[in-house]
Amino acid sequence: MSRKFDYEIMSEIKERWSPRAFDSKKVSRDEIMSLLEAARFAPSCFNEQPWRFIIADEEKTLQKMLSILAPTNQEWANKAPVLILIASKRTFTLNGKENYWHMFDAGTAWGYFSLEAQRRGLITHAMGGFNREKAREEFNVPDDYTIITVIALGYYGQKGDLSEDLQSREHPEDRMKISRLILEDNLNSAK
Repeated sequence: MSRKFDYEIMSEIKERWSPRAFDSKKVSRDEIMSLLEAARFAPSCFNEQPWRFIIADEEKTLQKMLSILAPTNQEWANKAPVLILIASKRTFTLNGKENYWHMFDAGTAWGYFSLEAQRRGLITHAMGGFNREKAREEFNVPDDYTIITVIALGYYGQKGDLSEDLQSREHPEDRMKISRLILEDNLNSAK
């Protein structure tokens, strides 16, 4: 499937998608740290930087991270050499008040992370299918953090290593027309 772009945008955005076919080749800690450095410079409300990353790139931690994933994600994510849990602090450090923007900010950091990964020839896939309660327990995540996602990170592998069902879905998805995303005066004006 070929994506269609109506306007010119940077190549990393054009090329990024969420594959499931991972190669087991290790990603160096320096590469991981460079991606986290990109995330660190994402904008955030009051510069709170509420995002936190739990990195699993060693066998013991990888197995623990895999254990929190839904079976459908375990099926393919077990080949990824790095799994990363992203959590976000719900309150401001300065005054303890609720930070209504924490997940927006963490999502922006993830976006920076994923685009830097793409620029470096790495692939990423964010997952919503995992057990948040088990993740909180296994990784000792404090109650004032929202556990948002688990990211698979690595190099692209062989599509043929996936099940037939996953192979049929292993391609970039197209997007809605931009006109459906632009609203003139209210949400009911979407085309």
